[in-house]
Amino acid sequence: MVGEFASHGEGEAPEDVPSVLWDSLEGIWEDLGLPERPLWNAAGAGPRPVAEKVRLAALPIGLLAAAVGFVWLVVWLGAWMNDHWGIYAVVPQTVLMLVAVCGAAMERRRRWEERRSRGLRMTLSQLDAVSHQEFESLVRDLMRRDGFTAERVGRAGDDACDVRAVDADRRIWAVQCKHRRDGWAGRATGVEVLQQVNGTAGPVHGARFAVIVTNGRFSKPAAPWAARHGIRLVDRHALQQWAEERRPLWEVLGDVRRPWRLPCRAR
Repeated sequence: MVGEFASHGEGEAPEDVPSVLWDSLEGIWEDLGLPERPLWNAAGAGPRPVAEKVRLAALPIGLLAAAVGFVWLVVWLGAWMNDHWGIYAVVPQTVLMLVAVCGAAMERRRRWEERRSRGLRMTLSQLDAVSHQEFESLVRDLMRRDGFTAERVGRAGDDACDVRAVDADRRIWAVQCKHRRDGWAGRATGVEVLQQVNGTAGPVHGARFAVIVTNGRFSKPAAPWAARHGIRLVDRHALQQWAEERRPLWEVLGDVRRPWRLPCRAR
């Protein structure tokens, strides 16, 4: 070993390291061709902490154990396949079947996405011109375009849910709509609306996701409040991506996984 140790001769083990372990570590270190490193601080300030010594000892042992385990696995797998030679006929067929099934699923999703992208499209000026009730119906129709089973439930006493939707994975969405005649220049939707939605989305509607959609804007405190309580916000800019650019809702939100199932295969 290279290096002078404070109170030990060259190659001598420190008092707190057993000599047998020290000799084994020296041999493993040399066999792996690793640079020689003393177990003492370079500045000569004394011995390294015990935890660091253990980490230094575990590195070559772990590498050696991983290499031996990998070689053993390869040898065992080869011997097993020679004893079960029929696997050579089954494996290629299984792989081909999996490739065919995955390819068919990808093609079905591609065709569905193509149909969805040709669905309902609304510009912001069109959305600004409708009434509040019509805005709720258009939000429902946009969700249907994206494969949701959606119904408009907005009315007096609707418990802060204008559209209730279920996606193909059976996740429930409670959507509150806030239409502003003046668009971005209109009154901002504040935290009080978010509090109402947060209090009813899960307990009353059983929703996995609570969403507030507006053709206007949200107040400055609304965004951090929504992030803390898991409420998704769709403001005028996000609504343009959803309604005018025909991007799916989960892509507009950004932090929601798209449904695994296609709408036609939902149960």
